[in-house]
Amino acid sequence: MILISGNGSNMAAIVAASRQRRWQERHGAEVVAVISNRAEAPGLAWARSEGIATEALNHRAFASRQAFDAELVQQIDRFNPALVVLAGFMRILTPYFVAHFTGRLVNIHPSLLPAFTGLHTHQRAIDAGCKVAGCTVHRVSADLDGGEILDQAVVPVLPADTAEALAARVLTQEHLLYPGAIERLVAQRD
Repeated sequence: MILISGNGSNMAAIVAASRQRRWQERHGAEVVAVISNRAEAPGLAWARSEGIATEALNHRAFASRQAFDAELVQQIDRFNPALVVLAGFMRILTPYFVAHFTGRLVNIHPSLLPAFTGLHTHQRAIDAGCKVAGCTVHRVSADLDGGEILDQAVVPVLPADTAEALAARVLTQEHLLYPGAIERLVAQRD
């Protein structure tokens, strides 16, 4: 199960890797569905075109973050996923949601955690004078961008970098790192 809010480039990388590396045959694992908090998310259209079940659940239609997360839990539980993969899902999750999926909830963050949690990570790394940046796959905990670090990839920060240029290089590494980390998690279930 993958949760997205936008284009879903990490989702597409995960789906491609799952098919190329035959996760279904080798590990009994496949991407069963994609859910977005935005009905217009381009990633939903892509997932549908690939034959993957999709759902849209507009967070603005709910009176509170807790009400949205409770409904999201119900939608996810219909699929009984072994993992819930956050792939550009731009919502801070409630402790209830995180607790419900403890041990099954993973995320990728565009920094070398624990540095630069939250947003604007690339500009913050440049402003801090970092020589390297990168991305981190981690288990999700109640702490923002906290949780056990599963894997990281390092990208150099170049002297002329803009936040956009650095983000593009980091994203390339995300597309390699995230599918590998997920495959290791599903393989551990074997």
